[in-house]
Amino acid sequence: MNDLRPRLRVLGLRTASDTLDDLIAHATKQRWGPVEILQYITQIEEQARSKRSLERRLSVSHIGRFKPMADFDWAWPSRIERDPVESALRLEFMKEQRNIVFVAPQGLGKSMIAQNIAHQAILAGHSVLFTTAAQLLLDLGAQESSRALDRRLKHYAKASLLVIDEVGYLAFDNRNADLLFQVVSLRYEKKSLILTTNLLFRDWPTIFPNATCATALIDRVVHHADVIPIEGKSYRLREAEEASSARRGDSAGDLAARKKR
Repeated sequence: MNDLRPRLRVLGLRTASDTLDDLIAHATKQRWGPVEILQYITQIEEQARSKRSLERRLSVSHIGRFKPMADFDWAWPSRIERDPVESALRLEFMKEQRNIVFVAPQGLGKSMIAQNIAHQAILAGHSVLFTTAAQLLLDLGAQESSRALDRRLKHYAKASLLVIDEVGYLAFDNRNADLLFQVVSLRYEKKSLILTTNLLFRDWPTIFPNATCATALIDRVVHHADVIPIEGKSYRLREAEEASSARRGDSAGDLAARKKR
């Protein structure tokens, strides 16, 4: 037994090694033959590797914490098309290497929806990267050589799904605009992209160095894309107002209770 454990680990059968005592006891109790034992070992190793793969994909994706779609209030936005959102959650766009663009003001859940789609992609076995536009460009801009930059560009091009959140919150200089264009171009018609922005496309020239740059980027993004606008008042603002009202109500209740005493 002591010799068998490390040999199983060398062969990559880590779960069988770690649970060897239980495995043998279970096989003995069930009176399994060689084929049944091998089938069981294969099953537990596949399950363990699938779990480790999922944990690894979740870790490298950087999607962070997010609310599930079950918590999304579909009635709150004054405008949202539910069918294309649910289609995106089923990952139908990835089968055709299409893009998804969410256009909405702050606080209407576009990042939350993008995170849920990314999570579904991870559960389906895809590699995912989730980043803000600022984080993406900070990373690429920090590369000190053309070779290092090329490696990072390939890193963002390789993932099955890339989510770039918060495009439009900061203005771009020529260098950053070029880097963003390179990322989009490397994925163009090859891998799917999700992009969230608070700006209508007609307003993109306000954050890019020139209109030509904005037009070229928009053209690549929307050529094979589902553009999903969301309109309405900020959901986060509503939550803050409700929390504030609740606190005022609690304070009034405490005051009334003290007066009674």
